[in-house]
Amino acid sequence: MSTVIKKTPVLRDVHLHYCPGCGHGIVHRMVSEVIEELGIQGKCAGVAPVGCAVFAYNYFEIDMYEAAHGRAPAVATGFKRVHPDHYIFTYQGDGDLASIGTAEIVHAAHRGEKITTIFINNAIYGMTGGQMAPTTLVGQKTTTSPLGRDKDHCGEPIRMAEMLSTINGSAFIARTALNTTPNLIKTKAAIKKAFETQMAGKGFSMVEILSPCPTNWGKAPAESMEWIGEAMIPYYPLGTFKEV
Repeated sequence: MSTVIKKTPVLRDVHLHYCPGCGHGIVHRMVSEVIEELGIQGKCAGVAPVGCAVFAYNYFEIDMYEAAHGRAPAVATGFKRVHPDHYIFTYQGDGDLASIGTAEIVHAAHRGEKITTIFINNAIYGMTGGQMAPTTLVGQKTTTSPLGRDKDHCGEPIRMAEMLSTINGSAFIARTALNTTPNLIKTKAAIKKAFETQMAGKGFSMVEILSPCPTNWGKAPAESMEWIGEAMIPYYPLGTFKEV
């Protein structure tokens, strides 16, 4: 017997524009399923980033905003303050959140904004051609670090989950990955916990998700999943860093 996979009504029945093997589609479905399971579709909105997920507003069957590069937390803050009985999430990549948007995300957490952030860490700038990002690993080759990231010249990759977990306004901070079935299950559970944290009014919540970028890594999709386990997880350990 064939297994019929139920379609969540929160995710539109349209073709995604992402590259083969990209993790964005996986996370889109998880976020959509969580919104459906929590029964908040009619009271939930999202903020799309600038980056590979810039067209995220085309895929979710909820109200969506498009924010300027890095400013998604500010847009989400405005929504939440006007509609405190509704729920909002930002969906951001590492260039959007950990580079141009670093100040936005840090101060949103410091203010204890009751918003949820889904942070995709694929260790590279995806949409603009594979340049070095704040999350690029030491030694990792990109179009702007063809010899590999030099720690003495560029510093070490930024660990956003660890940093934000030290802030009093943060209520739930976790890091997960998409490279194995158990980690996929943990990723969805963390996303759900982040939304539940917001629903309980506890403060800022974020899930950092290690995601593959086969196109810009120059690897096959299966190899990309292996690279997450071999190279990314040792530097970006998985787990819950804070839970109030």
